[in-house]
Amino acid sequence: MNKILTFLILTLVILTSCKSSSRQKQTQTGMSTETNISTQSATIAAVERFNEAFNRHDVDAVMNAMTEDCIFENTAPSPDGTRIEGAQAVRAYWTKFFTNNPDAFFEAEDVFAAGDRCVVRWIYRKTKDGKPWHLRGVDVFKVRNGKVAEKLAYVKG
Repeated sequence: MNKILTFLILTLVILTSCKSSSRQKQTQTGMSTETNISTQSATIAAVERFNEAFNRHDVDAVMNAMTEDCIFENTAPSPDGTRIEGAQAVRAYWTKFFTNNPDAFFEAEDVFAAGDRCVVRWIYRKTKDGKPWHLRGVDVFKVRNGKVAEKLAYVKG
């Protein structure tokens, strides 16, 4: 688990440093940082559309928010999770997930983007064995043409 958190922290540091470097290069070449901000805003908007559909348990809307060649990496089984590729397979996964977790809800604690990448720190809440239950984690998204192309999930513990 510490290796995963270390990896995520290093990734964020690299993304932040790339963002600063990119901003300097854009200024040096006369390009506006507005393009970068616009890309980040579009990335966050795509992820928020996905998350809203997810919390409604609306499989059609979730899949409309994802690309045809989408990739989802689940957190289970430990230690590496399962990689699911393509809209048909991902749709089947979400359908089963919502059926098995009828009160599942992801609360975004923090959302930020760098270009076409977005990180969401979340709390996943549901009822387990008749009692309230939660899990904390992070999703790393990649957005392409306004849709989620990758959703890679990581959890604490």
